[in-house]
Amino acid sequence: MQTPANLPGQDLLLTDADFARICQLIYERAGIVLAANKRDMVYSRLAKRLRLHGMSQFSEYLERLARQPKAREWEAFTNALTTNLTAFFREAHHFPMLAEHIAGRHEPVRVWCAAASTGEEPYSIAMTLFETLGAQLAGQSQVIASDIDTDALAKARTGVYPLKQVLELSEERVKRFFLKGSGSHLGLARVRPELSRIVDFRQLNLHAPHWDLSGQFDAIFCRNIMIYFDKPSQARILKRFAPYLKPDGLLFTGHSENFTYLSDDFKLRGHTVYTLAKKPKA
Repeated sequence: MQTPANLPGQDLLLTDADFARICQLIYERAGIVLAANKRDMVYSRLAKRLRLHGMSQFSEYLERLARQPKAREWEAFTNALTTNLTAFFREAHHFPMLAEHIAGRHEPVRVWCAAASTGEEPYSIAMTLFETLGAQLAGQSQVIASDIDTDALAKARTGVYPLKQVLELSEERVKRFFLKGSGSHLGLARVRPELSRIVDFRQLNLHAPHWDLSGQFDAIFCRNIMIYFDKPSQARILKRFAPYLKPDGLLFTGHSENFTYLSDDFKLRGHTVYTLAKKPKA
């Protein structure tokens, strides 16, 4: 017998079977593993979609998805269940390491940010390139900023953030890299064009069988996203990263992620920073 198991105040019917199906679908589409304690989060995030479509039961919503495998609603479903916790220069110790790695270069640098979210991380990478390489060489460099969440990417492309958030950066960075809004944009700040110009935002699903990428990168940032994947998915993604990294390239991971015993393609260089353990096979 199905049990709704809804908390008081939850007016939409979410059965155990519905929750299990949602967990299966988001794993199949994005590799995200949802534990049982994420049930309330799933309810609150997807309830907005049900109300938008005038539905009262999650089973009705899931049946609609099943009937329309290529519908745009799948994108909204995935976006709703993606977590976007980020900040400028989050896990700040990584950026001096990136600067040290690229210092003295005479050729453009390429960096891939594999979990771009709303843009704070790739813009932090871009700022580091400008500060380290100078405006001319940094302006020829490239930051590929990918994410599965199209809503987050749309915000990232605008490059507009609350001024309060931007003012947490140093005064020098605020002056160099941001334009403060006025009038109707008072209280906001926009990333300067020279910075946003080198950041290429694109949708990419790390769980997909094909990545629309070419060439190799001096560094790959994949931070605080692998914690949502199971071990087999983590190992598979790490192996796929290897050919995209230059022989001396760096892989930056999140503070709670440890892949030392998960992949023989990488070896630990420093705190949550990895290098290739061996030359990738052609």
